[in-house]
Amino acid sequence: MEQKQVAVPKTQLTKVADIYLPMIQNQLEGYGIELSNYQKECALNAISTINNLLESNGLDFNSEKLDKSNVKTILQNVTSLQLNPLAQPREVYFQLRNVKDKNNNWIKSLEMGIEGDGNDALVRRFGVNIKTVCPYWVVRENDEFEYPAYKGLEITPPIWKPRGAGKIVRIVYPIILKDDTVHFYIGEREDVKNNLLAHIRNNMMNETFGICQDRYKATPEQKEKIEETKKTYLDEAKELGLEVIHNAKFDKWISPSWKDNEEAMIIRKIRNNITKKIPKDFGSSFALNAYIEQTDETYKRVREEVIEVQASEVVEMPETVSNQAIVEPKPQTQQNILKEEKQPTQAKQEQMEMGW
Repeated sequence: MEQKQVAVPKTQLTKVADIYLPMIQNQLEGYGIELSNYQKECALNAISTINNLLESNGLDFNSEKLDKSNVKTILQNVTSLQLNPLAQPREVYFQLRNVKDKNNNWIKSLEMGIEGDGNDALVRRFGVNIKTVCPYWVVRENDEFEYPAYKGLEITPPIWKPRGAGKIVRIVYPIILKDDTVHFYIGEREDVKNNLLAHIRNNMMNETFGICQDRYKATPEQKEKIEETKKTYLDEAKELGLEVIHNAKFDKWISPSWKDNEEAMIIRKIRNNITKKIPKDFGSSFALNAYIEQTDETYKRVREEVIEVQASEVVEMPETVSNQAIVEPKPQTQQNILKEEKQPTQAKQEQMEMGW
């Protein structure tokens, strides 16, 4: 007697993956990116991680309270950059921001950010002529340290004698190139104050300082007064530098992650600042734009301001990207439609049954 196959019920997460994954693959293939198994794994892990974040906030992918306009773009960015949300140490994170939609209702907008180890991974995968990214040095104020010296093309390497005491003052990345020369990329603690200032500025986006109830309903005079007050606060924060973390006046605009482990956050920001300077070749303008979108502070600030003013509603699970931040024309010539070479992965990835 013939046995009937019983269909296994799909979970909501599986249904979401079945819809988004082919869309991501088709879109990226249109830009010449043929996905590796590891990139597909990154996409699946991103969907799972985002789903957990949404559930913890009482939402899901179909919630009316979620701005769906950038979900697909974020998944494409994670996939093209080969960032794994389940890697340890963590390479990428997701968070929700409160924004107003076109009907002036508060909703949640999804955002992504690259962690320190994510930037290291990007340097290893896309760094120009890079052979090895060596373990970075964490230099403290009581350590003995001499900067590298240059005489023409000759370089005297830096000298570091750790003593293990004092605040972290700089981080050094020794990078071995393919010709076996070594470059030393150095980031300073002092530069992190610019990161913190940008963080405070972003968190002040909806601040009215008691001048009015809602900045979207503020009169021109009130808007001018809000901007003047904001400038006064930001000037004071700039003057305080990293000490602003301990100033109660600014508590509401500084996230707990800066206060819970200040030194760990400073290390992370210094590392990010260093790795952004290292030349990279992403092999695709789409991947390059995805990287710029995450690392260019001016771009991020403008994008956040646009989203804050009016988050756009889109049809659920759109077939095309209608809100791509940086528009790249579709390939038209035979040369442009050539598939880019697959990026090698550092570790052998287990084959996954993804039904792609």
